[in-house]
Amino acid sequence: MPLTIATWNINSVRLRLPLVQRLLAEIRPDILCLQETKCPDALFPVEAFVEAGYGHVAVHGQKGYHGVATLSRRPLEIVERRMFCDIDDCRHLSTRFVAGGHAILLHNFYVPAGGDEPDPKVNRKFRHKLDFVAEMRGIPAAHGDASASILVGDLNIAPYEHDVWSHKQLLKVVSHTPVETEGFEAMRTAGGWVDLIRQIIPMEEKVYTWWSYRAADWRLSDRGRRLDHVWSSPNIAPRLSGIEILRDARGWDRPSDHVPVIARFDLD
Repeated sequence: MPLTIATWNINSVRLRLPLVQRLLAEIRPDILCLQETKCPDALFPVEAFVEAGYGHVAVHGQKGYHGVATLSRRPLEIVERRMFCDIDDCRHLSTRFVAGGHAILLHNFYVPAGGDEPDPKVNRKFRHKLDFVAEMRGIPAAHGDASASILVGDLNIAPYEHDVWSHKQLLKVVSHTPVETEGFEAMRTAGGWVDLIRQIIPMEEKVYTWWSYRAADWRLSDRGRRLDHVWSSPNIAPRLSGIEILRDARGWDRPSDHVPVIARFDLD
């Protein structure tokens, strides 16, 4: 049984609703996980997604900032909206669904960006980011109530050398500093998660999912970073049949600075 899961930091779901509708019409993923929805739950455009064939919608949002949502063509059960670092800022949503006889637990995350200064002593946003990632160790890939787990989202860290346009120049830039990447990898390893993008794409190959709005010509400069991730428990990793990074979406009308990442599984 094929299963397609997409993840996308949409940077305001109401502002970019036509882009989400386009993705759903063209790609038809079984499940779409959105981050940075910037929308309180009561105002989330549920009807638009129901009309598009996504009748199962789980949201965890607030006014103006952050927020995550999971849209599905198959039944979903909300498991948890977890609060991290004792801050209720709507950065996590977990759901459960069944596919190919597997009860799958799906985590949707939006990790804090961390501000501009990579010093936790003077930048509370960076301290929050480091603490948030450390607390994510409490999200293990193995879960007693599910036969498999998947974790997706904008995790706001590019962990490897070829996840950024210049490893050397970005070592002191938030999202690729050693304290972030080392903590990130320690968290992923401790949780037993498999990085599915790098399972498919060799480490020596450049991979980006985000390009700054500051670039006059993002295609020409191509100064990207891989901030969006798809992980799974080891038992479902061999069932991954493909990863697609929809780079062209960065050139759509009024785009997000992130692009969708699509994972396909064969669960037969």
